[in-house]
Parts: sequence; structure tokens; C-alpha cells
Amino acid sequence: MKNKKLTFLLFIIYFLALNWLVLFKLQLSFNQIDRVRIINMIPLNGSVFSEVYNNIRIFVPFGIYICMLKSNWSVMKKLLSIFGLTLAFETLQFVLAIGRSDITDILANTVGGAIGIGIYEFFFKILKHRTNKFINIFALVLTSCALLFIILIFKRHRILYL
Repeated sequence: MKNKKLTFLLFIIYFLALNWLVLFKLQLSFNQIDRVRIINMIPLNGSVFSEVYNNIRIFVPFGIYICMLKSNWSVMKKLLSIFGLTLAFETLQFVLAIGRSDITDILANTVGGAIGIGIYEFFFKILKHRTNKFINIFALVLTSCALLFIILIFKRHRILYL
């Protein structure tokens, strides 16, 4: 049970960081966010490879976490939840005029989540019931490093006083 609570805590931290990254582009002030309302419905139209690659990368953990937290869900239900989240992000960007809504992002994010599901399944075949513990340890180390980095950024910009 402790393992499930740690997974949930790590997921919440990841999800908050994902929101900060996707919706607010890691900006420290709302004034720094582009106030644009653009929508692109043509896949890969004007996309830069690095953006597509980064979108895939940032959603891999979501696929892994969905497997850890919703192990009883079918693969299709997991994929639909990934697709639904990324569609929600793109819709929010358009409605709030805080970014460019792009079908390529939806596709890349969904592919990233699907890769995460595949990674989880791969480790599950090898580690069986120890998979979640292994991933939690790995995620705890990465999350701790990321939080330390974020604290340093906030201190550098004098937003956080420690």
C-alpha cells in the first residue's frame, strides 16, 4: 500500500510539472506567456523535429504512471485517457489563448504515452510484481533532482526565499 501512495504522490508532482510545462511553458510570470490563439489541424505542418520529440518524451511518464495507477484498465482505456488529457491541454491553450493548439502535439503526446505503456509492459515482463517498486525508486530519484532544479530556478529569479 505504501508503494501505491508513493506512486500517487510522484504522479501528482509529475502532473503539476506537466501542466506548468504544457500550459505555461515553464514561465515564472503570467505576463511572460504568449497571448495567442492559433490552431493547426494539419499534422506535422510547420513542426520542428525537436518539438515533436520533446512532446513524445514528456508524455512517456504519463503512460507509465497510468499503468501503475490503473493496472486493471485495458490498453485502449489507457490510450484514450492519454489522448483525452492531451486534447484537454490543447483545448485549454486555445480557449485561454495561452499557446498554439496543434494536432501534431496531440499525436506526439499520445505516442509518448503509448511508449510509456510499452516501457511499463516491458519491465513488467522482466520484474513482475517488483515493477512498481523499481519504477518508484527510479522516479523518486528523478523527481528529487527535478525539484531541486526547480528550487534553484526559483531562487535564481528571487521568487523563492529559502
